[in-house]
Amino acid sequence: MPQISFFLGIIIRMFYRDHNPPHFHAVYAEFEGLIDISKLELIGGHLPPRVLGLVIEWTALHQKELLENWERARNQQALVPVEPLV
Repeated sequence: MPQISFFLGIIIRMFYRDHNPPHFHAVYAEFEGLIDISKLELIGGHLPPRVLGLVIEWTALHQKELLENWERARNQQALVPVEPLV
């Protein structure tokens, strides 16, 4: 699963040909959450509240890029790195 971003100890990854809805995986320490890109919400797994807030903030800033990467992943194309939260 390609890593598309990393910030503040949070790894953002996206699977190729993953199931709908468009989402990504956020990994922080032993936690992993699935984030719905369009709805800006946790749809699976668990992240600490502070980490979830940072991930949702980052998602809102990069929603268009993430949806474009989702389409690339569905079509087995190389994913584009997304700027980290700074």
